[in-house]
Amino acid sequence: MYEHRPRLFFAAIYMIKKSGRYFLVIILLPLHILFKEVDKMRENKKRQQILNVLAKSIRAIMENEELDFEKLEEIRLRIDQPLIVEYENVEMVLPSKARNKHIVTKEEIRETMDYICKYSLYAYEQELKQGFVTIEGGHRAGVMGKVILENNRVKNLQYISSVNIRVAHEIIGCADSIMQYITKNREVCHTLIISPPRCGKTTLIRDIIRQISDGNRYVRGCTVGVVDERSELGGCYLGVAQNHLGMRTDILDCCPKAEGMIMLIRSMAPHVLAIDEIGTSEDVHAVEYAMQCGCKLIASVHGMDMEEASQKPVLGDLIRKRRFERYVILENRHHPGEIKTIYDERGSLLCSGL
Repeated sequence: MYEHRPRLFFAAIYMIKKSGRYFLVIILLPLHILFKEVDKMRENKKRQQILNVLAKSIRAIMENEELDFEKLEEIRLRIDQPLIVEYENVEMVLPSKARNKHIVTKEEIRETMDYICKYSLYAYEQELKQGFVTIEGGHRAGVMGKVILENNRVKNLQYISSVNIRVAHEIIGCADSIMQYITKNREVCHTLIISPPRCGKTTLIRDIIRQISDGNRYVRGCTVGVVDERSELGGCYLGVAQNHLGMRTDILDCCPKAEGMIMLIRSMAPHVLAIDEIGTSEDVHAVEYAMQCGCKLIASVHGMDMEEASQKPVLGDLIRKRRFERYVILENRHHPGEIKTIYDERGSLLCSGL
């Protein structure tokens, strides 16, 4: 990937004094070498974050595979079932080179949960009842087991039988190609990202937030309020966002979207509101309320195209009323995050195949 980068150099300039005379020393380091070292450091950090929460026996298997953790997507542990990982959009059963595959045990699930929850399931009760725990680095450990109900609502999980570790991948600059289409006169347009699952919509929204917050040639830097109900956008760990969301961004972590949008409007007066995966009618009504308050909206919804999104209850009304000004359709034919098409509020095609 580095062969296509310009042959630029990083210059370190020093002034030294020797024998009463001053000398200027310039050290040149090719930027493509510097990029490689930075990427290697990032991959090593991600590797340690993931390995640290795995049972020691599973950790050893992962280390023997010599996987590039920048290409690793998921690690699935199920009691009495093979160890499975999703790697470069391909499912692998580990150990990949062995005839006899590793079967995950109850003890390995328990040990993994101990590491994830720092030996205190009670301390993570609020996260567990949502079905996941966010770990350092913004990675998510989804958990399944027996549900405990209280007043017909999920109170907690016990007898954990499955753990799915989803590796977070932050791609700085992945929204570069669409910023000119979702802005007008250096202002953000109401934008709805429509995407099937696993097509990179969360990664795209995250970079859009960063660019709006910091500002660039297409948009003035402005305050952004983020309601991160499932800790996917910021990937907050102990209250601190692990992903780069920009210098003017305020985030509500693990907060229901409808309530969070109203809280942000009343307390932080954001210029732009960003949410991921509109689902309920309450979410849609809160989106309309935010628009009426003068906030610009960046949101996403599951769907294949505009037609499918417009058929969703309540949300379809906003689309037919032309409340959103831009629609970005994603696909995953070759890689996650492919921009299929971008439309304006009238449904006119602005671009395709970015």
